[in-house]
Amino acid sequence: MDHVYSLPLIDVDSEHCALIVDKELAKIPGIKSHKVEVNNHLALIETDSPAEVIPNVVSAIRGLGYGVNTIRKSFPVTGMSCSSCASSAEHTLQLQPGMVNASVNFANTTASIEYIPGIGHTNEFKNAVRSAGYDLIIEETDEAKEVLEEQQQQHIKNLRTNTILSVTFAIPLVIIGMFFMDIPYANYMMWVLATPIVVWFGKQFFINALKQARHRSANMDTLVALSAGTAYLFSVFNTIYPQFWTSRHLQPHVYFEAAGVVIAFILLGKTLEDNAKSKTSSSIKKLLGLQPQTVIIVHSDGQQMEMPIAQVRVGDTLLVRPGEKIAVDGTVTEGSSYIDESMISGEPVAVLKQKGAKVFSGTINQKGSFQFTAEKVGSDTLLAYIIRAVQEAQGSKAPVQKLVDKVAGIFVPVVMGIALLSLIIWIAVGGQSGFTHGLLAMVTVLVIACPCALGLATPTAIMVGIGRGAENGILIKDAESLERAYKIDSIILDKTGTLTEGKPSVNGIIWADGVDQNKLPQIIFSLESSSEHPLADAVNQYFVKNNVSKVAIRHFESITGKGVSGNYEGVTYFIGSYRFLQDHKIIFPDSVKQQTDQWLADANTVIWFSDDTHVLAAIAIADKIKASSPEAIKRLTELGITTYMLTGDNPQTAKAVAEKTGIEQYKAEITPSGKADFIKQLQLQGHTVAMAGDGINDSQALAQADVSIAMGKGTDIAMDVAKMTLISSDLLSIPKAISLSRKTVNIIRQNLFWAFIYNLIGIPIAVGLLYPVNGFLLNPMIAGAAMALSSVSVVSNSLRLKYTNISN
Repeated sequence: MDHVYSLPLIDVDSEHCALIVDKELAKIPGIKSHKVEVNNHLALIETDSPAEVIPNVVSAIRGLGYGVNTIRKSFPVTGMSCSSCASSAEHTLQLQPGMVNASVNFANTTASIEYIPGIGHTNEFKNAVRSAGYDLIIEETDEAKEVLEEQQQQHIKNLRTNTILSVTFAIPLVIIGMFFMDIPYANYMMWVLATPIVVWFGKQFFINALKQARHRSANMDTLVALSAGTAYLFSVFNTIYPQFWTSRHLQPHVYFEAAGVVIAFILLGKTLEDNAKSKTSSSIKKLLGLQPQTVIIVHSDGQQMEMPIAQVRVGDTLLVRPGEKIAVDGTVTEGSSYIDESMISGEPVAVLKQKGAKVFSGTINQKGSFQFTAEKVGSDTLLAYIIRAVQEAQGSKAPVQKLVDKVAGIFVPVVMGIALLSLIIWIAVGGQSGFTHGLLAMVTVLVIACPCALGLATPTAIMVGIGRGAENGILIKDAESLERAYKIDSIILDKTGTLTEGKPSVNGIIWADGVDQNKLPQIIFSLESSSEHPLADAVNQYFVKNNVSKVAIRHFESITGKGVSGNYEGVTYFIGSYRFLQDHKIIFPDSVKQQTDQWLADANTVIWFSDDTHVLAAIAIADKIKASSPEAIKRLTELGITTYMLTGDNPQTAKAVAEKTGIEQYKAEITPSGKADFIKQLQLQGHTVAMAGDGINDSQALAQADVSIAMGKGTDIAMDVAKMTLISSDLLSIPKAISLSRKTVNIIRQNLFWAFIYNLIGIPIAVGLLYPVNGFLLNPMIAGAAMALSSVSVVSNSLRLKYTNISN
């Protein structure tokens, strides 16, 4: 049945925009009718397959440069035991109306979803996941989070208890099964020891397998339940009715020790796996622990009061004493101190904070006391932004994971088929022992084949890698960026704020001969006050210090990356680059040029001021090169990466900065769109290009690059566009980020290799491939130990990233 769905649009503000969107909608299969309502900012589509059509519609609209209003959230998923569970839950979510994207991460048991409000509803998502045999925890209150935390802790406690008890029972079970099979009542003794392991300590495998069967699905629990249950029931039958086999001249073998030990090993493996997995998210726990629970508010009358952090509001004055953590973002109003910002920026050196300085949530005050005004509280603080970004990134999936998910999705049914086939073949060709050997092979195949190692190979490495990045002041937005950074062979660097400090200041002003300076400083100040360029701030600060006033400018115009113009008392004035004034046929006097040439040779940036015919003044602006920039360029070169500097500045300044930093390839007087075009040219030549910048004028180039890197002290726009953010703005973090990416990808490849090899070798041996050669049949107990070890080894290998040096 067809339904009409309303998609809320962003930036579709005219009939022309609406027509563009409407034409694109006509190309999408599955849409019966469509209409764009400009006034309501809606796209109305009629379709009978919303789960397929809506994601395509959203992708198409975004591809045109417009937006669709969606909600992104992450929710815990409970009841999953392996990666095939995650695939099942993810597939269920993707089929829900209004769902744009859904990704379920088995490693951190989280569903990251993006949906359209009004079409998709979290309650419906929860019911759908429940119908698949799992649960989606959509309650977001503090109480709900506490209850979930308690449930998780209780689950870990129960798992640990069951593991200890099952191992305690399994040890005598193995001793009897291996060495004392001939003592009286040995079978009954093993039955007694195996029963609590299978029936009680391992009951969750059978309960979960039944839930899966009810929903016509299968997962790791199904494999364990079938293997252990079959071995146990077969052994019980042979213990009670041995004559069934003896009358046929066959031995009534029992496999109580296999059933018991398999469950004990798998429980032990799950316990070790959970312990290891908890360490992969340790960076989030560290970040969460940085925020204090209470703060000291200073009222207007000077009275101090301690209160919960949740009650802090913007504008409140807070007191911070020595050794305390800073609760929210703000500006120092009284006092001074050194602040340890290492957990946010990755920089070990404490930073002096005086009146007017910014302080951030999660950083630690060292010696002095000070007061500051709260400016960002709750979810708006830098710490909250970092935690949210890291959680979303750790829950995202790398491209390689898509292949793994497809394998995991069909893995369990395929293994069950192989197990059944091995039983049939053994019965057919195995002679008198065919059934016994076939049963043993079937149980062993079900035990040894586990999709857990495959499912954990990528996400655990991604979680550790992204967490390690956060600890070093490198904020990585998603797993795809981390994986893609592995291939970077070229990097584009902006000059101002990236290679330089980004704190430009006026170094000098030279006026043309015979110029009346009476009103001109006021005109320059007024024009630059309306400009968004970082250099304009330096000019503004200079004139503020010199107590220059403003005048009323008419017809102001800003040409991005070139300069500004405006009219005062009938005369048009220009401020900008040399080329900008050249384009307007402005005459440059020789007296000014001599001084500016010297400034340019000293790596100053020069901006020019003129009326509509002649240059009236030139302003030198100095921006110190960051101390770390030359070393960062050297390390990038050592990593085999070609470095380019693209700047809107003049050629002389660009050359001076390039020489001082060691950059061989650079382009000057390049516009923002020119930067994007240059990146596109490199990409067409087959290069994987990264772009690092910090300004609004860098956002186009950042969006074009394969991997975009924003300097953390730059603009919010650059940080929103970029896939990586360097919180400290230290250029040395770029080679660190690339090194981290390469080491993470190597770990992922190692994990996937061993996970695939383990199954490719283990399953044929379990079937009995070696039996015709040397009479070897794999024992289910050894298979259980190998299966448990495979998952633990994959997670342990990922944890190596926590201790790997990423500085080289």
